Amino acid sequence: MSSAPGSPAVVVGIDGSPAATAAAIWAAGEASSRDIPLRLVHAVAPPGDLSRARQVLDSAVEAVEVMDTPVKIETQLTCGTPAAVLRAGARGAVLLCVGSAGLAEQRVGSNIGSTAAAVACVPHCPVVIVHSAGAYRGDPGWVVAEVSDSSTAERTLAHAVEEALLRGAPLRVIATWPSRYPDIYDDEAVSTKNRLVKARWERRLTAWRQRYPGLDIHAQAVPGSILNYLARQQKNISLVVVPHERAADLSDLLTPRDGVPGGCFDIFVCEPDDQPAPVAGHDRRRSTEQSG
Repeated sequence: MSSAPGSPAVVVGIDGSPAATAAAIWAAGEASSRDIPLRLVHAVAPPGDLSRARQVLDSAVEAVEVMDTPVKIETQLTCGTPAAVLRAGARGAVLLCVGSAGLAEQRVGSNIGSTAAAVACVPHCPVVIVHSAGAYRGDPGWVVAEVSDSSTAERTLAHAVEEALLRGAPLRVIATWPSRYPDIYDDEAVSTKNRLVKARWERRLTAWRQRYPGLDIHAQAVPGSILNYLARQQKNISLVVVPHERAADLSDLLTPRDGVPGGCFDIFVCEPDDQPAPVAGHDRRRSTEQSG
């Protein structure tokens, strides 16, 4: 069925690629937990092959239905470019999900697709970029939150807590601290700074532990950037939650470094700080079951 854009839903961009199918499957759990529809959106450039477009949507619907997730599925076929259609669809959406790379990018081996890059910074809702290789893990994998002393930290942490509760997954809060002049820090100075930053964040996590006693949540401090941590731990990670300002450089999170393959984890980009604050652990059936 078709639906009017703007009504609350978890919206997924569908182009027939494995990554888009993985995004639809991933998003079904999110929509089910919120008790809102899963809306699968396919963009067609005029004049377009409408018959093939409907087949693409039907295949995605079948892939979700096979997973037996209790969710209402809507489909939407719209003329336009994928990026423009999805950016419009994000208005009023609770969450926008896309595959990490579409059909064109997969043919050339790109780490992140042009559509994913174009919609990552939408100002209306969080955006999740789903990696096809990470969608079918049997174990939940870690949820990792990138935080710092900026004002965006609490929003990032709230989303990360919510996602960890949904999956029954461990949450690792990685606190970065500025290291503009690394040559002046010896190993002992770095270790001392790491301990101080970690201790501060462990205190900030106390309220979350009290609210959700069953949540496995721990902080770790790293100097400068989270990238090295992600490269070392990528086999343990299923989802990385990052602040909105990260949207401009997502390729850094997926680009291979020092012989280590690019991460196959999914990336959750928070909405801007001028949007309503998320409420972690709001009335979501799976979260309630896990924390109770």
